[in-house]
Amino acid sequence: MGASVATLADVAERAQVSTATVSRCLNAPDRVAKPTRERVLAAVQELGYSPNFGARALAARRTGTVGAIIPTMDNAIFARAIQAFQEELRAHGVTLLVACSSYRPEIEEEQIRALVARGADALLLIGHQRSDAIYQFLDRRGVPALVAWVHDPDATRPSIGFDNRKAMQDLAREVIRLGHRQIGAITAEQRDNDRARARIEGLCDAMEAQGLSRDDLALVETPYSVEHGRQAFARLMRRVPRPSVVICGNDVLAAGALQMARGMGLHVPGDVSITGFDDIEIATLVDPALTTVHVPHRAMGRQAAQLLIEMVRSGTPLAESVELQTDLRLRGTLGPPPG
Repeated sequence: MGASVATLADVAERAQVSTATVSRCLNAPDRVAKPTRERVLAAVQELGYSPNFGARALAARRTGTVGAIIPTMDNAIFARAIQAFQEELRAHGVTLLVACSSYRPEIEEEQIRALVARGADALLLIGHQRSDAIYQFLDRRGVPALVAWVHDPDATRPSIGFDNRKAMQDLAREVIRLGHRQIGAITAEQRDNDRARARIEGLCDAMEAQGLSRDDLALVETPYSVEHGRQAFARLMRRVPRPSVVICGNDVLAAGALQMARGMGLHVPGDVSITGFDDIEIATLVDPALTTVHVPHRAMGRQAAQLLIEMVRSGTPLAESVELQTDLRLRGTLGPPPG
């Protein structure tokens, strides 16, 4: 048999103090005289004592953990915001648990239930689109959830994010202003992705405002990766007439498109323009640098953590959604159409 696990009583006996003093020393050390505190901490170290986290969490009805379920870890789209989210949680003594849904609603639902079962005090979710049943489950369990990466004033759930539709509309308006009429787009599958769907709607809004038909948009739906961006770009370049610009749903797809353009001997932006969305690090590492939509990822992650902590501590939902602003980063991959 293994060695027995040290208890609070064992520490109290070794330090010759009461169990209440040991507990106070661990939870509110400033309230314990220095010699006593040093004696207790020495006993803790000698015995290898570890507080019973489960019992403490049960007493407090909180575990000090927050879950975040992101669609992918395959690329850096969510990395910057989640890093800032984790840093802010840590500053408040909260631990982050991260899961990945691979853009599959049924996996996300499993992970929501699993994180709640493991005691997550709150959840960060990406996008509004999920079943009413899972929201009802969270409500019944009293677990607050904050939606990120979107801003929809009509949504019933609180969110922190940006207007994906307007952001893409602003970019598309600039593309059309330069004279582009043959427009191609590479996007994620829209069915279960409200961010991707809103961005395509924004693109179509800009086209229709300039008398262009959305039926003329050359659209390819594909998973998010550089290789899928490459393949989708090649498909668009086989179309007649060929698009003079390819608007990509994120920078990862755009990087793949740019790589394929070079492989096909096409000059960017002389022969074809390419744009992205997100302004992650890859946008300025490719050559030429990528015209894209800048998303305030770190601000979103940091404020999301602050809001969730407040929701947990107050026991009340977020009163109003928070809208963050995006802006265009016009760089080397966008120019007028050829000819």
